[in-house]
Amino acid sequence: MKNRKIIIGSRGSKLALIYAEKAREKILKHSKDFGIEEVIIKEIVTKGDQVQDKRLSEVGGKGLFSKTIEVELLEKKIDIAVHALKDMPSEETRGLLTDCFLERNDPREILISKDNKHLKDLASNSIIGTSSYRREFQIKKIRDDLNCKLIRGNVDTRIRKLKENLYDAIILSYAGIDSLGLNQNISQTFSTSEIIPCAGQGVIALQCRDNDESLIELLKQVDHQSTHSSIKAERNVLKVLEGDCETAVGAFANIEGNKINLEVELFSLDGSKRFYLKSSESVNKAEELGIEMGKTLKKMSNNSYKK
Repeated sequence: MKNRKIIIGSRGSKLALIYAEKAREKILKHSKDFGIEEVIIKEIVTKGDQVQDKRLSEVGGKGLFSKTIEVELLEKKIDIAVHALKDMPSEETRGLLTDCFLERNDPREILISKDNKHLKDLASNSIIGTSSYRREFQIKKIRDDLNCKLIRGNVDTRIRKLKENLYDAIILSYAGIDSLGLNQNISQTFSTSEIIPCAGQGVIALQCRDNDESLIELLKQVDHQSTHSSIKAERNVLKVLEGDCETAVGAFANIEGNKINLEVELFSLDGSKRFYLKSSESVNKAEELGIEMGKTLKKMSNNSYKK
């Protein structure tokens, strides 16, 4: 890989480029060992960025944010793709490998509201902005007198819509707000048990071609092991459920010593039923834990989460 220039592909949003720069810095720490002299970031516009007025499920699903970047990777226009893992489908694209994860950012959910109110203090019938069925059903579980309304766009756009009084509050991930330095807007931070995040929330994933042996070796040096174990458990729940972006499922794993704890919840299609599990296993069985809990959830729900 002598004198090689590495091109990282990323969405062009402010947040995505912050994540891409993090990945670039990690790669540069190992660049000399792999003969890499230059690492540059290429901005790629995805369909998910272009369509801002509909749910992802209406226009092609989660892959809208990753598909365009993956095509560039397969066509060798870029060498590494950087994704927010939560935006990626659970099934790997043929010819590609996603097996490198940077250390997880804060996975929690946050509320930003007018007048800085907590969820419990919002007036009845207040409008909460979210693009996720999972978040909508989780909020309804806490306050069934609130109304959820679709909101799309990057973080800045969503905060602007809140300030324009189109919503009374919005739900976002802590990781995005923190990375953008917008923490002063946070009204409430939920624990991962109050609102279980989606699988992979707060994680930056690096993807390469599955036959690029030198880059696979490089990314092994960049990979964060405990994040990797947690992610394998969470993502295996999704794989077993075979859900899409309309599937309202939360999955969060954390590691304590040599134990991994996995907490999951799944809602029926209309949100009226909730199926919940929590279990622990040794870290070296993280993948198996995700599979087993996915199977149990599937059985408990009797496929009520599917159309």
